[in-house]
Amino acid sequence: MKKLLLSLALAAVAPFAWGQVSSTTTTTTTEGSGTITSYTPGSTIVLKETTGPRTYRFGKTVTYVTRSGKVLDEDTVRTRVRVGVPVHVHYLGEGDSMMVDRVVLDED
Repeated sequence: MKKLLLSLALAAVAPFAWGQVSSTTTTTTTEGSGTITSYTPGSTIVLKETTGPRTYRFGKTVTYVTRSGKVLDEDTVRTRVRVGVPVHVHYLGEGDSMMVDRVVLDED
């Protein structure tokens, strides 16, 4: 009798136990810094970091700011963001999917 009740209980619970799907999405927010060695607006930026060159892709929206926090307009970005400029980048993800959402110029 105990085996019958246990079998019925397991049969009733089993679809719920195996039907559960667990999904966890982890987003890593990090900063990198270095000197720009290559810059393609709206696409990629390559920085010479202490560990070597590192390529970052741009997200859909990227904010460019000075070290003091002043947001730069498009015309200023075109003239100030170039090869040789030291910057910090704020990015999401890791590995090949590092998406930049903020670029901070080390110069004011």
